[in-house]
Amino acid sequence: MVSLNEDDGALEHMNQFDRFQVLSFDCYGTLIDWEAGIRTALRGWADRRRVTATDDELLRLFATFETRIEQGDRPAPLYPAVLAETLRRIGAVVGGEVDEVDAGTFGASVGDWPAFADSTAALLRLQRRYRLVIVSNVDRASFGASRRRLGVTFDRAITADEVGAYKPQEPHFNALLAQIRSWGVDKGRLLHVAQSLFHDHEPAKRAGLATVWIDRRHDRDGYGATPPPRAGSITPNWRFPSLAAFAEAALPDLA
Repeated sequence: MVSLNEDDGALEHMNQFDRFQVLSFDCYGTLIDWEAGIRTALRGWADRRRVTATDDELLRLFATFETRIEQGDRPAPLYPAVLAETLRRIGAVVGGEVDEVDAGTFGASVGDWPAFADSTAALLRLQRRYRLVIVSNVDRASFGASRRRLGVTFDRAITADEVGAYKPQEPHFNALLAQIRSWGVDKGRLLHVAQSLFHDHEPAKRAGLATVWIDRRHDRDGYGATPPPRAGSITPNWRFPSLAAFAEAALPDLA
């Protein structure tokens, strides 16, 4: 535990997370197991088209092309269109046909992506003390399907179609800061919780936010479906292997 003020003995044993009032979350990779969902969808396509690329190879290609599409076109396309174009570009590299049905099916696959086993219980636990905000790169309709899967009502959801851009660009975090100001909450009381160093921790740190890294890939090499951080070295304030471990640390007295 750390004290918020070393001169105040009353705070000496305060939980290090007690100063926060709002938790903002990335959804995909943090709450929803997007790699499992993407892997399943890509494997189904690859097997139908007799593509021999491995799952890891397909995920690396996904990370490359999804990011290029999100950071390239203006105005930013909706996320189902990003996924559809990502599959087309993967197909061109690995020699697999991608017809309109393939592209449309992959584009609509977000609602099929599973939640991590600990997500719902951890969120419900955290919700007993904190306001919860989603900061996501998908569109509102796609997130709606995932929200129903999670079974949690969030205080606010900021999506890519609302802000007209994709993380790691700043508009999501500008909207997040505007939201907490409307609640009368200082950004020092906001904690951003996310898996992706590239999409979330880099821009959150630029915005001056404290962050928690939910290191879902702690037992695996590489970055999976996300690119490596551009800055090379990112230092989150805290690191946990799961959302359940973070919830336990944040609220040890609430089961």
